[in-house]
Amino acid sequence: MVTRTGLFFLAQTYQSVIESQVLRGHDDFSQSKIQTEVRKAMIAENFQNPSFNPPTFSGPTAPQPPRSRVSRRLAAGFIAAVLGASVASGAATAALINAQSSPTATVASTRVTTGTATSNGTALSASAIYAQASLGVVTITTQVQGRFGSSGQGTGSGLVVNAAGDIVTNAHVVSGAQQMQVTFSNGQTASATLVGINSGADLAVIHVSVAASSLHPVTLGNSNSLLVGDTVYAIGAPFGLSESLTAGIVSGLHRANTGSGGTVPADLIQVDAAINPGNSGGALLNNQGQVIGINESIESPVNGNVGVGFAIPINTVSQLLPGLERGSNT
Repeated sequence: MVTRTGLFFLAQTYQSVIESQVLRGHDDFSQSKIQTEVRKAMIAENFQNPSFNPPTFSGPTAPQPPRSRVSRRLAAGFIAAVLGASVASGAATAALINAQSSPTATVASTRVTTGTATSNGTALSASAIYAQASLGVVTITTQVQGRFGSSGQGTGSGLVVNAAGDIVTNAHVVSGAQQMQVTFSNGQTASATLVGINSGADLAVIHVSVAASSLHPVTLGNSNSLLVGDTVYAIGAPFGLSESLTAGIVSGLHRANTGSGGTVPADLIQVDAAINPGNSGGALLNNQGQVIGINESIESPVNGNVGVGFAIPINTVSQLLPGLERGSNT
């Protein structure tokens, strides 16, 4: 017969067995469950066997790790690795993106593939293209007369085309301007006068009288060699942020921006590089730093870029440039 002392020892022994299971990880056993199992064992033995050996109770199977959660974490790690590789492949672009706080170098695209030639020649990095071409891109500020005697200010961009001081831009940038001021990449400013204008082609030439050492004519390329998918870069003054660089690809050729209003130039280059108000008249460059277009307009339901911009092919500009430099006004 089991005495109370024996019963206490039996209960303690069995409880120690159960607790050992708990310590091994079966932590979902409550104190009441332990006591219940002890009583069951005592009844089963009828309290008659002083050498009672409590049955081993393994308890419930330990819970398995949350596999789905781990899988998601691994998937997230994989995605992060892929994104990291993507960022690394566009290192030159990322470097310029990080320079957004500076008004002289901002980039708004991650679709650039640097170091790969598109049409012909050797491709340059985005930073090399900027260093090469930005010296020849200027910011044009105009004073215009509004209704009822009011006046306003406009901002656009332009390209230095020769060492004589001629600058080509869009006609709508300088049309109706009472005064024009050109700001160069080094901050130097100069007053400008209108030389020639072609409203139908949306092109104009203005002139500044400065030392030839201040002028850095851009290099003109061949827009006829462009292919859809070619990498392109735009330099201009979006929203007055002079010397800003954006990048993208040629999205289409032989376009007409029917939503631009007024006279619509035909045979435009469509790009997804960010082009905004202030980019008009600025440079569209290929991956060799050659100007292959003059940024002209955007198609957008808002007053800003949504990835559909248009540029006048530089071959069209080259055909009309001699007449504009001679003072043509059409």
